[in-house]
Amino acid sequence: MHSEFIVEMNQHNFQQILEGSMTTPVVVYFWAPMSQESADLVPQMQQLAQNYAGAFTLALLNCEQEQQIAGQFGIQALPTIALFNQGQAVDGLGGPQPIQAIEAMLQKHLPSQDELNLQQALTLISEQKHTEALALLTTLPEELQNKGEIKLAKADCLLATGQFSDAEALLAHIPLEYQDNYYKGLLAKLELHAQAANSPEIQALESQLASDESNAKIANELALQYHEVNRSDEALALLWSFIAKDLGALDGEMKKTFMDVLSALGQENSTAKQYRRQLYSILY
Repeated sequence: MHSEFIVEMNQHNFQQILEGSMTTPVVVYFWAPMSQESADLVPQMQQLAQNYAGAFTLALLNCEQEQQIAGQFGIQALPTIALFNQGQAVDGLGGPQPIQAIEAMLQKHLPSQDELNLQQALTLISEQKHTEALALLTTLPEELQNKGEIKLAKADCLLATGQFSDAEALLAHIPLEYQDNYYKGLLAKLELHAQAANSPEIQALESQLASDESNAKIANELALQYHEVNRSDEALALLWSFIAKDLGALDGEMKKTFMDVLSALGQENSTAKQYRRQLYSILY
């Protein structure tokens, strides 16, 4: 497995790799092909390094090929795992270990997977990659998601991806100490959306539909207008109220509008997921 987080340690680079622990912790994994147990664990160690996504560098040392280095480290058992930080060995394990024991050792010294996911999500937001950031934020445990700063980050992503009603619900429950300029900026975006999303055309269609509630043509036009101004949740609810009773409403035009809105929202949108399930339940 080739990765920027995984290196093969040898006579030429081992000093440089250990110096690298001044900035990023280094896990040296001493193994040898003749030790089946140590060889079997190599893929799991590589996967662990990938999961940690750069929180540490994995340095693999084949003790058969690099006997001199293994001798310098005084390796007695295979595998041996040594964790270096700031140029110093800070922890280690000797002899066959389950991967869980290695993970437990790393957790004492490295940020957790949730903390790494959070950091990555915040980086993605700064790069305007809100869809990917939102996917990561929703994987965090509930106690983290309830923190003020994470609610703000999530609301930012929801606004950027057009999920305004979800964003509004989150922003309504931000603790006072987090109601800073970031929070005020997100509220301003929500307010701008609300103003743009209530055009005279929409108001006129709403008025027409109120006086003729079963008019599928007006409802379809209003749903399209809602979708245009990112009120897609309302568009789907309105369309669903017709097609749930008659899938062929408006000669199939409403179902087509419904599918177009779902498609535009994408696979990860929570409202779209819910309506997809409801649609499948009447289709199959």
